Amino acid sequence: MASIREVAKLAGVSAATVSRVMNGTANVEEEKRLRVLDAIEKTGFRPNELARALFKKSSRIIGVIVPNIENPFFSELAKAVEEAAYLSGYRILFCNSDDDPEKENMNIQMLVQMNADGLIITTNCDSTSRVLVDCPIPAVIVDRKLTQVEATAFIESDHYKGGRLAAEHLFACGCRNVVCMRGPLGYSSGRQRYQGYRDVCAERGIAEQWIDCEYNYEAGKEAAQELLKHFPETDGVIACNDMVAISVYKVLSKAGHRIPEDIQLVGFDDIKFSSLCTPEITTVSQPIHDMGTLAVDIIIRHVEGKEFQKENVLDVKLVERETTAKIIAK
Repeated sequence: MASIREVAKLAGVSAATVSRVMNGTANVEEEKRLRVLDAIEKTGFRPNELARALFKKSSRIIGVIVPNIENPFFSELAKAVEEAAYLSGYRILFCNSDDDPEKENMNIQMLVQMNADGLIITTNCDSTSRVLVDCPIPAVIVDRKLTQVEATAFIESDHYKGGRLAAEHLFACGCRNVVCMRGPLGYSSGRQRYQGYRDVCAERGIAEQWIDCEYNYEAGKEAAQELLKHFPETDGVIACNDMVAISVYKVLSKAGHRIPEDIQLVGFDDIKFSSLCTPEITTVSQPIHDMGTLAVDIIIRHVEGKEFQKENVLDVKLVERETTAKIIAK
């Protein structure tokens, strides 16, 4: 690979002039600029990106850290981030923390050392809060609200409204024994969705019923077995996310229950799988693409010294599909 000195020699200019042309850091005479560009094309010269990042204190890289890449919500979020970053001339470095605090912290330190322009993170680890407090690069936290953390910005959907929408829809479909598979209450998403369900029950004078469940497929299967054991009369289920809803459907169907004739089911997220599986899952739709795009926009605005909104709560909507029905045939 050609060096910057070889380009300079071919163009008949100094290496500093080549650098100025490439970085646009100073005016260069048009005739010299054209000679440099011609020499770059002839030699196939490519700058050392790492060296440029160290010199300019910017790598044009945005880091993305998620807790579980197996959850389609996070892969769809990462795809939205990558698309928005690419259109703005940035690249992403994707990291999967596996809910491991040590691995998550190592990823953050790696991005700092690489002079990443920003960090987009969804974390389930309390210890990460302490690391983010002193993080020297802008950090946008997505889908969670961490306490005691002064992050650059927070982006989440209206989880409380989502919990209400799911509960109200099931009651409107004729359900009377609705069980909420609530997500982890250590996360703001789990707390707010459950609170929305609780408030709807209170307004209707109906006792709340719940089972704790993690945000993954296997946890959904276990929670569904608990549902059959402890709530045999249930006729409506609010799953904490779509992957859990899919596992609940499989367990209930195997046990002989018809969906939605016997038990109606609502998920949360609106991942692609929710509309591809059979039956298609009724769900509360989070604006996943908008969340990723906004996260990138905030980081770029921060880098450019522009204003942005720190607290961002995006709207949700109910998407009715095949696991619920307004008229139930029993």
